Amino acid sequence: MTEGARHGPLTASRDAPLGGQAVLEGVMMRGVSNWAVAVRKPADGPAADAADAADAADAAAPVSAPSSRTAAGAVDAAALGPIDVRAFPLVSLTRRRRIYRWPVIRGVVALVESLGIGLKALGISANAQLPEEQQEISRGAWAGTVVLAVVFAVGLFFVVPVGATSLIKHQLGSSVLFWAVEGVLRTAIFLGYLYLLSRLRDLRRVFEYHGAEHKVISCYEANDSLTPERAKLYSRLHPRCGTSFLLIVMIMAIFVFAPIGLPAWWLLVITRIVGIPLIAGLSFEVIKWAGRNRSKPWVQAIIWPGMQLQKLTTREPDGDQLAVAIAALGAVLAVETPGAASAEDMVGVEVVA
Repeated sequence: MTEGARHGPLTASRDAPLGGQAVLEGVMMRGVSNWAVAVRKPADGPAADAADAADAADAAAPVSAPSSRTAAGAVDAAALGPIDVRAFPLVSLTRRRRIYRWPVIRGVVALVESLGIGLKALGISANAQLPEEQQEISRGAWAGTVVLAVVFAVGLFFVVPVGATSLIKHQLGSSVLFWAVEGVLRTAIFLGYLYLLSRLRDLRRVFEYHGAEHKVISCYEANDSLTPERAKLYSRLHPRCGTSFLLIVMIMAIFVFAPIGLPAWWLLVITRIVGIPLIAGLSFEVIKWAGRNRSKPWVQAIIWPGMQLQKLTTREPDGDQLAVAIAALGAVLAVETPGAASAEDMVGVEVVA
């Protein structure tokens, strides 16, 4: 392991075939042959009332005020419910057909798999927060929510920029200038969207679990002890984070769409939608490469913007949140040793951290 500054957070210099995702009051961890989700269930009785009081205090406090959950003595361990851990086997599509292991294609396959796993993990975490007498949220409801979210994202980050730039296409008079303006607009919309999300108090806990996921993965990659005390010493920023991946997608789109030129506006819209898998696959290769070469100074310079952007989507977790992330990773490690997997098994695994 290395230290980013004299008194700064620790970082890991190697890359492990592990990914993860923050969910509602929990963390999902994915390995080579299995994945697991750990969720902090709500406490019952007076302890739960104390936690609710803390949430109410958070909502009334200024944005810059520290969380009453994480402030010393605000809510003690008695206000926390048990950690529920569930593990599932995983057989990646990349092991079924050779074509799925080809560069770029493997990235698209891995992202589709990650979306499916993430959907299941979100469903499990949401249902874990419901009272026992309340009916669980159906898989169909979650699937519908995800479909709407994907349509919204495609529309906001791809259709809107090309549509808006098409309105001034003739004034620009150049295909090079067109794709430059469109790319800048797309990236600006993305950055603005992330900033607005970072200001939502309701997402604060999710961002804290996102930070816990990164810290625990880095702790494992550094061959350190998987304890909350050790994990908290590591950076909440990670080279393979989904936030960094999305920034790469925004930049990669500029270069992929450039050769298309200036056809009719409706053809421009179609190319932006159809081209998303190609952009995602290329971006996957870039972020895998960055993770493997993270120790090189020039690579660190390239990934620096994405790492800084993660400060919007991660927050410093507390020890209890780190314990949840460790429980999820522990369930994965109980079944497999990621470092012992073959190169073929690891293809397509390192999607995001």
